[in-house]
Amino acid sequence: MTEDDFRSYVAAFNANDFDGFGRFYAEDVVFELGAMKRIEGREAILAFYREVKAHITEVVTPIDVIVTHSRIAMYCRTTFETFRDWPDFEIWPTMAGDRREVETIAMYEVENERFTHIRGARFKP
Repeated sequence: MTEDDFRSYVAAFNANDFDGFGRFYAEDVVFELGAMKRIEGREAILAFYREVKAHITEVVTPIDVIVTHSRIAMYCRTTFETFRDWPDFEIWPTMAGDRREVETIAMYEVENERFTHIRGARFKP
């Protein structure tokens, strides 16, 4: 996977193009949000993001990306803007009008041009 491919993934994610960003996930991909959440499987990740994006606009802005043949590392800024109340969101309670900006470091393991394991953690709240 090239850096251009990866940036296409981020662009599709930001555009809520579920088919576009979902094609980058292996069927048995594992996604870990630090110690907060672990999601197993492509469809489970897409279901999670469908729910998130029904409440929150999430925009990922890569600051630095490093690509090797089997791994991608990204340091990014992510902006979350809540447009629909979600007081029972398991990551954090949020209400319409809330805005958060965080810096995250994410590691993607890649096999056959698909993500097999994604690990992300906040670098700065």
